[in-house]
Amino acid sequence: MKKPVVSVLAAALACACFAQDPAPAAPAATSPAIEAVGPRARPPRPGMHPGRPFPPGGMRFPMMQHRSFGALSDGRQTKLYRIEGAGGLILDVSDYGGRLVRCYAPDKYGNLEDVTLGFNTAGEYERNGFSMGTLIGRFGNRIKDGKFTLDGKEYTLPVNEDKPPRHNCIHGGTKGWDAQIWAVKPLREPRVRGLELMYVSKDGEMGFPGTVTCKVRYRVLPNNVWSVEYEATTDKPTILNLTHHSYWNLAGEASGSVLGQELQIFADRYTDVDDGLIPIKDLDVKGTGFDFTTSRAIGAMADWMAKNEHLKPMDNWYDHNFVLRGEMGVLHPAATMKDPVSGRRLEIWTTEPCMQMYGAQNMDGTMDAKKAGAKLVQFAGVALETQHYPDSPNHPEFPTTVLKPGETLRSRTEYRFFAD
Repeated sequence: MKKPVVSVLAAALACACFAQDPAPAAPAATSPAIEAVGPRARPPRPGMHPGRPFPPGGMRFPMMQHRSFGALSDGRQTKLYRIEGAGGLILDVSDYGGRLVRCYAPDKYGNLEDVTLGFNTAGEYERNGFSMGTLIGRFGNRIKDGKFTLDGKEYTLPVNEDKPPRHNCIHGGTKGWDAQIWAVKPLREPRVRGLELMYVSKDGEMGFPGTVTCKVRYRVLPNNVWSVEYEATTDKPTILNLTHHSYWNLAGEASGSVLGQELQIFADRYTDVDDGLIPIKDLDVKGTGFDFTTSRAIGAMADWMAKNEHLKPMDNWYDHNFVLRGEMGVLHPAATMKDPVSGRRLEIWTTEPCMQMYGAQNMDGTMDAKKAGAKLVQFAGVALETQHYPDSPNHPEFPTTVLKPGETLRSRTEYRFFAD
């Protein structure tokens, strides 16, 4: 990525500005400072890194701060950008995979808490996996055996999920778009704070045809809405299924499991899968553990899930596609998640036809959280990934994921934060 050019004068002014109004350090993991803030008090502004407030050493885009986020194993340097919305919502975003590293959202008293799972450095994201907080491309979810046919030609992709009977290319392969450094520039729009990420995926990358140019715009609106807008073009026919893989815990990152938090999914059908987690057919959610048609605790149907032999391949928990009621291409509700204690509520709206729910059942308490001394336990969050169907290229009955030259893929998902 080309580094932004900052003049000596601009840097001096930025330093002077920071000297007058520095950002306070983030509270220690054991500090009750944020939790103790009362209904009318103003919560402290979080630092960009535990123990490393921003600045020093950072620079400022218009309305957007950034600093180093560390080096990857191959020596590539990464950056972390802060987007502060006028309504209180604060995002920390990395150019490494477009990751949402932190998302500070206010509770019913205005107290800020980081509500997304993640890590403190780019190196930790690279080592730990779980697609934590990242953009996914070229193809989100699974492609069976890493093979698909397009215009009569078979393409072979890396099989990076090889746990028999699973044998799939998942989330774009061994080095998908989550492993790339995206070019970043600030957005200059009235009353909107945000950035644009861009990546050019070359013809043949991970076995996919066509050179694809993708732009993703992150906007934070004054009413605490995080809008994610995808736009992509290609020079050859190809397939695309783009999504974002954040894990949500509205009580706060590393606060425990989300089983007691409430979830509603605007879907009457879910996609049944075989032992390799490849779609078989859509089924009615009624009378099953997949019925989120009305808001309920995520863990309310745990007994039903545990007794279902068919769910053993996904550890008797959620890793399933839901078929949304809304019209594809038109913004419609996908899910509403709520923490009854803090009052935080997250509404997810999308133009996509489906949403994958993954319940973090494979987290086992060994990975470090962002909070000092804390671990990511089983069910520490839930991923709600708006998307097209898994394995779409091998199922002509599913909405197409083919993109052709002259066409532009456009998709939008909004994460709307409230406090009740």
